[in-house]
Amino acid sequence: MSNEVDDTLKRLSNRKGVKGVVILNGEGQAIRSTLDAELTAQYGRLMSSLVLQTCTTVATLDDQNELTFLRVRTKKHEIMIAPDRDYLLIVVQNPVESLQVL
Repeated sequence: MSNEVDDTLKRLSNRKGVKGVVILNGEGQAIRSTLDAELTAQYGRLMSSLVLQTCTTVATLDDQNELTFLRVRTKKHEIMIAPDRDYLLIVVQNPVESLQVL
């Protein structure tokens, strides 16, 4: 499985506009990252908190629903988060560069 994770990380990282990829375990600890240690810790901490709050909000609005994907776009970055029961995948990209691919 480790080879699959590494291949996926490499494939995502090589896409145009991608600035970094972080994979967190269920406790919010980074298990793989293409960012430096400080940014990895910052994204891990903040995005874990955002996902937890968003999951709670979604469940409060409709207890038969759950969060499957979260996209946050700012002027500088687009952050895509794919939560899973055991992992959290975070991809940070430059939205302008990623649109030029289309």
